[in-house]
Parts: sequence; C-alpha cells; structure tokens
Amino acid sequence: MPLVHFFETSFGRVYSRRILLLTAHCEGVDGWGECVAGEDPYYSSEWIETAIPTIREYLAPAIFGKDLKSAGACTSLMAKVRGHRMAKAAIENALCDAEAIQTQQPLWKLLGGKRREIPCGVSIGIQDSVDQLLEKVAVEVAAGYRRIKIKVKPGWDLNVLEPIRARWPDIILSCDANSAYTLDQVEHLRKFDQFNLLMIEQPLWNDDVFYHARLQREIKTSICLDESIRNARDAAVALETGACRIINIKVGRVGGFSEALKIHDIAHSHNAPVWCGGMLESGIGRAHNIALSTLENFRLPGDVSASKRYWKEDIIEPEVQVSSQGLISVSDEPGRGYEIREDLIEKLTVRKETISAGVRAI
Repeated sequence: MPLVHFFETSFGRVYSRRILLLTAHCEGVDGWGECVAGEDPYYSSEWIETAIPTIREYLAPAIFGKDLKSAGACTSLMAKVRGHRMAKAAIENALCDAEAIQTQQPLWKLLGGKRREIPCGVSIGIQDSVDQLLEKVAVEVAAGYRRIKIKVKPGWDLNVLEPIRARWPDIILSCDANSAYTLDQVEHLRKFDQFNLLMIEQPLWNDDVFYHARLQREIKTSICLDESIRNARDAAVALETGACRIINIKVGRVGGFSEALKIHDIAHSHNAPVWCGGMLESGIGRAHNIALSTLENFRLPGDVSASKRYWKEDIIEPEVQVSSQGLISVSDEPGRGYEIREDLIEKLTVRKETISAGVRAI
C-alpha cells in the first residue's frame, strides 16, 4: 500500500508498506487480522518472512479443528511457540473479530471498552528540513489532533523541538526516539526537560528496563516505554522499578488482545496511563486499535489517526475519519465496525496462501 507521504524514523524511510493480512474462516464467519511485522527485521526481530512460515507451520495448525469457547482461548494453544508475538496477534485478533461478529456485538464491547469517542494524536516522522516539519505540524494542529508526536534521533531533536515549542507553546507535544540514544547521553537527554513534553518514548535500548529506570531518575520528562513492554510481566517490572510513567500498548506487537488487556489492567492498577500506538497499519489494524482504545485506562491520545493521513486509498469502508475536535466515533456494528474492501485487497495482493488442516494452497 503506497503512503501519501514518506515516513521516516531512526530506522530509515519508507514510501509504502508491505502488509500481511490474515482471514480466519470460522464456521461461516470471517474474521480479519493484520500482522504488524515489517518488511525488514529492523524495528523487531520479527518480519514478514518469519511471520508467514510461523503461522503456516506452527500457529495455524495449533488451532485447526478446535472448538474455542472464546477467541482468547487460542493463546494457550499457541503458547508452545516462543516469541513471534506479531504472528500470534494476527491470529487472535482475527478470531476476536469473528467472535464479535458471531455474537452480534461490536468488537470494542467484546473487549470491555467504555469510550464512545477516541481522542487522537498524530505521529510525524523525520522530515527533509525543519521548515517541512513545521508545515506538517501546522497542518495537524489545524486538523484538531490532540497530541503531536515527532520522531527524534541525535542531530534531529533539540533543534526541532525548540522551534515547535516556540510556535505552539500550549500544544500537547511528545517525542519518540525508537531507541536512538544511550545512557552516556543523559546530559543531552536532560535538555529535553525544557520543552514541557508529555513524554519521551523509548529513548534507550529496545529490550531494556533497568537503564530506563536509571534515566527516569535523572530527567523530569516522563519516559514512555514501547518496545521494552513485550508482555504484562514486563509492564509490571517497568512500573514497579520506576522505568517509566506511561506505557504505549501496540496490540499487534504484544501478541494480541489478551496480552494487551493484561498490560492495560496492570498499568491501571499502578495509576499509569496507557495509549495506543500505531505501526502504519491498514484500516484493518486501525479498526482493532480503535476498539482497544475504548478501554478505561487509555487516557492519553493515541496514534490512531485518519486513514487519509497515511494511505492514498484504504482497504476498509468507510475510511477512518477524525473530527475537527480530534475524535474518532466508534461504531455499533458487529465486529470491527468497518466493511472490508476485498476487491481492493485482491488488486493489491502479491502473494496469497490458504491454509487448512492438512492442506495448503498457494
């Protein structure tokens, strides 16, 4: 799927996304899931070419022929496979979608959500120039988004935060480092405090909690952990050690809705707010993010923004829309709340496999 505008982080720049979708055929009901693994093993050790064979050879066979009392019951069946959380999430989330359709309730209600409207923020990647970045921030502020997040890395941080904050002193502003710094740069990171940021997201190593706890004691800005939070146990350790004050939950990265709900509940018990991060999902993954964001402790605007911000044409209808107040209204339709544009998916598809018990067709 081609992006409207390139998106750059400390990992690099992308102009399009290769997306892995999964359809679970459940006794006449089809549930759709999206695997958020990237094209390359940069953000995560998982990538599309690990997800496909893992689903085909291990995860899908683990649930074939099983009569599940709920979609979440699949997690114990897939537990024998270590890791591969993005591949597991694609399956569980598709089954949750199917369960919601089968039980004739919106997915957000199946998850226990309460909110009828989702406050939205935006994530703005690294640009070619500071002026280009300021233009993009101006567009999103005018569109009503309730939080602006910019990607940062050494050489693209204080010099861009300063003009943004000078021009918009009152907006809710945060930044995401995607593990671009080390603890040796604590003096530099302390300078972020002057910008009154909501948070700095994942400044240090992607698998670290210990050194984030040391850093949090040295800076005033709240640390938000993302990649370090792989599961509910990680969330408990991070909050109890003071490694962060905020958690970013990406349902497609932590293994699916079941684990995302556990992380939500642990953070809630520590009075630590959570928000829903994005992985440049298509409308299918975006619909799942909306459903998750209706839970009580999603108190901060997430990265669940409008389809048109990213995609020239999305694969759902209606496309996700954000009001001028920076809100998304949730649907009462059964399941994900959006129709699948299967014709467009077929047009965009470059590879397809159908897997069933003992049978695989390419």
